[in-house]
Amino acid sequence: MTTRDTSVPSTGVPSTSVHDTEQAELPALEEPLPAAAPQDTPFSATEPARTSDHSGGISHAWRALRAPNFRLFFSGQSISLIGTWMTRIATSWLVYRLTGSAWLLGIVGFMGQIPTFLLAPIAGVWVDRWNKRTVLVWTQALAALQSLALAALTLSHRITIRDILALSVLQGLINAFDMPGRQAFLVEMVDDKRDLGNAIALNSSIVNLARLIGPSLAGMVIALYGEGWCFLVDGVSYFAVIASLLMMHLRPLVTPQRVDTMFEQLREGWQYITHFLPIRNLLLLFAVVSLMGMPYTVLMPVFASRVLHGGPHTLGFLMGAAGVGALVSAVLLALRKTVKGLLKMVPISAALFGAGLVAFGFSHILWLSLTLMLVVGFGMMQGMAASNTIIQTLAPTDKRGRVMSYYTMAFVGMTPFGSLLAGGLAHVMTASWAVVVTGSCCILGAAWFWRQMGAIRAAMRPVYRELGISRPAPETN
Repeated sequence: MTTRDTSVPSTGVPSTSVHDTEQAELPALEEPLPAAAPQDTPFSATEPARTSDHSGGISHAWRALRAPNFRLFFSGQSISLIGTWMTRIATSWLVYRLTGSAWLLGIVGFMGQIPTFLLAPIAGVWVDRWNKRTVLVWTQALAALQSLALAALTLSHRITIRDILALSVLQGLINAFDMPGRQAFLVEMVDDKRDLGNAIALNSSIVNLARLIGPSLAGMVIALYGEGWCFLVDGVSYFAVIASLLMMHLRPLVTPQRVDTMFEQLREGWQYITHFLPIRNLLLLFAVVSLMGMPYTVLMPVFASRVLHGGPHTLGFLMGAAGVGALVSAVLLALRKTVKGLLKMVPISAALFGAGLVAFGFSHILWLSLTLMLVVGFGMMQGMAASNTIIQTLAPTDKRGRVMSYYTMAFVGMTPFGSLLAGGLAHVMTASWAVVVTGSCCILGAAWFWRQMGAIRAAMRPVYRELGISRPAPETN
């Protein structure tokens, strides 16, 4: 129950440049140019290259932190995201403790995310119109109030499943504006677009470091003091992000004045994502992954208690293991010196994610389940990060809010339907078989995307050339 982009995302990703030139997959096609920011970005195309930053090692992995605004954001998020994951674990455990129902776990997940699915496209239009920092300050403040209300009700022992459902809906409304706003604002925080992929990877690293710390800490806090203290920590932690946003010094963006109506802008955004093959297929694949695979988290209390015969500590370990896998993935992405192979990583990661879920469904041994959660977390982060970087690179600045709103729909908005599906399947055929079925669907989606790779690369080439990222290889006699 938080507005922070844990999908990863913001779900993020890697590399010296954020551009997937796919040189190994495009024989004799392209030779990379020195990276220069395209005209539709807020970065200067004449900024001198800093070759020393690309020499590798730790400095290379942290290069996006050269931007003061991103450093502030990184610091605030590092504190706040621990509370995010504590709340996620505490909410699922509280629902299961109050009801003992896997079906209601799915219902709560659905109610918390369906507003995001319904409102994200409209929110994306407003994000393109409004000041993005102002949007995020308001969403973080409202989310803090939501978490503090949840804490007050739980600590006073007055919490009911209806209260949880109502507050989940409120959180979904906030997320509809926060997630596309956060994704679009990332570009404004990074001074050099060549560092955008690294910024996404670093953001993913702290998300998953918190995913490692938060669930384990939540398991201990729940066992000792109860779920309410997790919600309280989360509510207070939002103020770190608000403070970091208010302390930023942003350069003004020069954008043309728009006279289009909201409906016209909404239609323009829809036409762009449906007619541009790379973004369309990336969103379609991860809509499938989000629908079928991501809701495995709502069933984790069932696995922790019934399958593995544990308690809140076991739940924390399972979620923490997935966080370790995702953290390893994000760190490896941040260390990348080239983006070669980034597009290919998308279907491979989706297949790895699905295979991990299938194997997890058959496991009844704690150490094996924890190992498989590492694989699940790794595959999830690799795919989400790679697709995020490609989409952020291809999307024009004046449409970025709307594009990222559809990204939010695909990665987050489909999850409520998946939560219902996962809860229903677990009710009918057990939680173990539910993740086997949903993981298999992720593998099938990866196979479909792999077959589309040639057409996707062909559609990306002219865009990269127009942006000055690559050029045709010189002709030889």
